[in-house]
Amino acid sequence: MSENPSIYAQAGVDTAAGDVAVELMKSAVARTHGPEVLGGVGGFAGLFDASALTGYKRPLLASSTDGVGTKVAIAQVLDKHDTIGQDLVAMVVDDIVVVGAKPLFMTDYIACGKLVPERIAAIVRGIAEACEATGTALVGGETAEHPGLLGVDDYDVAGAAVGVVEADRLLGPDRVRDGDVVLAMGASGLHSNGFSLVRHIMAGSDLLYTDHSAELGATYGEALLVPTALYTAPLLRVLDDPALDGAIHSLSHVTGGGIAANLARVLPVGTWVEVDRQSWSPLPVFRHLADLGGHSLESLEGAWNLGIGMFAVVDGARAGAVADRLRAEGLTTWVAGTISTSARDFAGFEQGAKGVDGGAVRLVGSYAD
Repeated sequence: MSENPSIYAQAGVDTAAGDVAVELMKSAVARTHGPEVLGGVGGFAGLFDASALTGYKRPLLASSTDGVGTKVAIAQVLDKHDTIGQDLVAMVVDDIVVVGAKPLFMTDYIACGKLVPERIAAIVRGIAEACEATGTALVGGETAEHPGLLGVDDYDVAGAAVGVVEADRLLGPDRVRDGDVVLAMGASGLHSNGFSLVRHIMAGSDLLYTDHSAELGATYGEALLVPTALYTAPLLRVLDDPALDGAIHSLSHVTGGGIAANLARVLPVGTWVEVDRQSWSPLPVFRHLADLGGHSLESLEGAWNLGIGMFAVVDGARAGAVADRLRAEGLTTWVAGTISTSARDFAGFEQGAKGVDGGAVRLVGSYAD
């Protein structure tokens, strides 16, 4: 027996609003669909034709799942929801490209206290636009109302994606060699990590997200909601460049855990690198927030990316060519260090992270002005 919609609405769940939201987001989602996607929007399951994988000798499927974290709280305060979707896609899909995989498809999940169609549609349009930019099909999703559990303006987002890589092109620590060069790629801002600390600093400084910051040239909310950079498409083009075949050995997405720990995860045990702080200048948003909180930049290296969104560990002899190609793809790129296998004392180094026994990394020197 079907439930009376009006009775369900009295309990706080509006299925009609869900239908409106789907209609508002439908065209944006459809633009991510190529001929591999079957059935369109609205099915119980998303369908993706995997026959293209028959062209691989040994296809490996790569999967990733993530959310945006407490950055959504700032979007909710400002009632600005059109950037959170890109944050979600970046957090998920840019983890997949780290192993050299091409993303195939993604699904999303949004939990909210009250389903406001325009709000949900803005979030999903952002997801769809970022999926389109990264060549990822958005094949399905779910929006769930949780009245009584979440406030009427509260929501959280999560997503999962699947990609594919040929087994003999898999990137990882086993490819890294002595003398490899570590290239850093610039971040667009805070990306989607460390926002609990951001919110703590803002609250302790009695600042509102609508307040204008002369140091940032924008309101705090505008500066903090700058969406996470998307690295997937440019990196895949560089990986597919015949002139640079095999030049990139491993990649690291700088997310939760900070700079050194994330790089250590993609280095083999026994290798080490000192990342030179002098090689870059942290973005103004990091410097200003650090000053507000009374923190040194060095003390924040485990919480924020400080301006590095991705690392590439590359063949030392071809590092210049890779860096030039990354720059041609629009990625700010610089040399951050060199891999060594020589014996040394690892006191002060980060060694592996997230359960991975990896290489050893520490940051040295002072930041550039």
